[in-house]
Amino acid sequence: MKVLFVNEAGVRDLLPMEACVPLMRETLATLSRGDAVLPLRSKVGLPDRSGLLGLMPGYLGGPPRFGLKVVTVMPGNHGTPYDAHQGVVMLFGVAHGEPLAIMDASAITAIRTAAASGAATDALARPDAGDLALLGSGVQARMHLAAMKAVRPLRRVRVWSRSRANAERFAREASGEAGVPIEVATTGEDAVRGADLICTTTSSRDPVLEGAWLAPGAHVNAVGACFSASRELDTEAVRHARFYTDCRESCMNEAGDFLIPRKEGAITDAHLLGEVGEVFLRTVRGRTSPGEITVYESLGVAVEDLAAAHAIHRRAIETGAGTWLEWGGPPGDGGG
Repeated sequence: MKVLFVNEAGVRDLLPMEACVPLMRETLATLSRGDAVLPLRSKVGLPDRSGLLGLMPGYLGGPPRFGLKVVTVMPGNHGTPYDAHQGVVMLFGVAHGEPLAIMDASAITAIRTAAASGAATDALARPDAGDLALLGSGVQARMHLAAMKAVRPLRRVRVWSRSRANAERFAREASGEAGVPIEVATTGEDAVRGADLICTTTSSRDPVLEGAWLAPGAHVNAVGACFSASRELDTEAVRHARFYTDCRESCMNEAGDFLIPRKEGAITDAHLLGEVGEVFLRTVRGRTSPGEITVYESLGVAVEDLAAAHAIHRRAIETGAGTWLEWGGPPGDGGG
C-alpha cells in the first residue's frame, strides 16, 4: 500500500484558487444538506497560552471523504518565517480505513479558507462590488485577494495592517498578482470607507472593523477571529448586518464576533440567519436589497480540509504529482 505525501508547494500547484472556490461552494452546501459528520474542534493549549494544538476530524459525503486535520496555531509567528497555522491534513479510505494521504495543512488552510470566502462573496456581495479593503497583510490577506479577484472584477484595493512596513511590503508584492495598484491605508477606517468588499484577516483579539465605517451595500468576510473570546468586528458592525456563517454549531460555540454582541444583549440567536451553504441551496435568503450590509463569519471547518485533500489526491493520481511511499498493508497503487 502506498501513501501520498504532498508538501506546501505541491498543494499550491494542485489546488488553484479558481478550482477551489466552486469546490468550497459544493462542500458547504453538502454540509448544510446534512451529508456530513462534523464534531467541534478540540484543542490543547500551551501552559503559557502562546499557542495550541487543534484536532479537526470529519466526514463529508458525495463522494465519501474521511479524515482529519491536526494543526498548531501560533499567533506569535506573525512577522516571522513561520506560518501561524502549521500541521497536516490526513485522508483515509472510507471502506477500509487505510491512510491515503498526508498533506501540508498550512497551504490547504490558506487556500480553502479564502476560497470559502470567495464562494460566500459571490452569493452575498452585490454583483457590482469591486472596491476591496483588506485588514491584515499576512497569508490570508494574500489568499483573500486572489479569492476576491476570482469572483469579482477588482477596480480598487486598499490594505491596512498594524505594521505599516508589512502593509507596504504586501502592496509591493501583491499588486502584480491583483492586476491593480494596492494602496496602503494609514488607518483601518481609511481602508474601509467606501469599500464594498471587506476582508478582516488579522490575529487581533479586539475589533479592527467598526460598523460606523461600513458603506451601505458592503459585504464583509470576517476571517481572523475563530475563538469565543476574540473578535475583529465591533458590535455595531454585527448588529446592522445580515449575518451568515459556515457552520451554525461552530458559530454558536466559537465565534467571538457573534457571541460577544449576544452577551452584550445587542443581538439574539435569531440574528444568525443561517449557514452560507443554506444560501447556496436556496433554503435561506441571502442579500435582499442593494443597500444591505452582509457578513460572512468564517470559522473554518474540517469538511473544507477534507474536500480540498480529496481534490488534491485525485489530481495527484491523474498527474503523478506528489511523493508516494510504501506504508505497509495490502499492495496497491494508492488510488484509494
